[in-house]
Amino acid sequence: MGKLAVISDLHVDINGLNQVALERMADYLVKEDITHLHFAGDVANTAAETLEIVEQFQQFLPTTFHWGNHEMVTLIGENEIEAYPHEDFLSFRSYPLSDEVLLVGVNGWYDYQFAENPDLKKNQRLKNLYWYDRKILRAGNDPMISQRINQRLDEFLGQLPKEKTIILSTHFVPKTEFIIQHQGEHVRWNQLNAFLGSPGFGEVIDKYPQVGHVIFGHTHRRFEPKNIKQTWYHCRPFGYYYEWQMTRTFVFKHQLVENYRPNKLRSVLRDNRALYHVHKEKNLLKELQEGMTIIHY
Repeated sequence: MGKLAVISDLHVDINGLNQVALERMADYLVKEDITHLHFAGDVANTAAETLEIVEQFQQFLPTTFHWGNHEMVTLIGENEIEAYPHEDFLSFRSYPLSDEVLLVGVNGWYDYQFAENPDLKKNQRLKNLYWYDRKILRAGNDPMISQRINQRLDEFLGQLPKEKTIILSTHFVPKTEFIIQHQGEHVRWNQLNAFLGSPGFGEVIDKYPQVGHVIFGHTHRRFEPKNIKQTWYHCRPFGYYYEWQMTRTFVFKHQLVENYRPNKLRSVLRDNRALYHVHKEKNLLKELQEGMTIIHY
């Protein structure tokens, strides 16, 4: 028996996770008897820094990874995005966790189908105005890229031994059950659902009952595990520091805000930097527990 830990959206740079913090995390994973660590994208804002983080954790335990959209900004072309030349990079590759269990990694992508209006031109315009991924250079438009990835996933899963149990890691959302439809003053955020994932990716998974678990992030919102058509889906991204549960506890404990609005907290936390630093140091590992997925295999 082993224990797989999957961490998505670590964002070491944005979250200010220094060497000491990363070593504390790695040491915690070892003490929790984690036998394999996998990073499911957005470890950092550059591929180079992500590779450094992977190497740091590999000093403690076996570690694999695939990209999220943040790393893709610094990659050149489809080959680096989908077939990066690193032995621990899992993109349409499997890693044997045991004789019976394979870990499969696929970056994934999105096709606007989670949007209220999946119109191509409308969502391309929205992306070019607001979305971080406008900086990523890829071959084809987003629905074309996503269709290509989903078709390749179908072919790849079909080639794997049917007697093996598959744990599949991706970065983007594969099921509509993990898409939030906002109401009231937040309703405009529904437009950005276009860039969260592809339901077609999940439809491919539905065809393969040997896929026991699917782990992903990107949403920066944590959900309870959901069983959909015999497969367990896990979405527990680590996320940005101003979204953390421990940050919510901090601002209410010290009566710094009346309403919890994560995107408005950065200036509040800067103004209370020293006090928040102490709180962050004390509660970082607890946040890690909540912001990762552990699968026994």
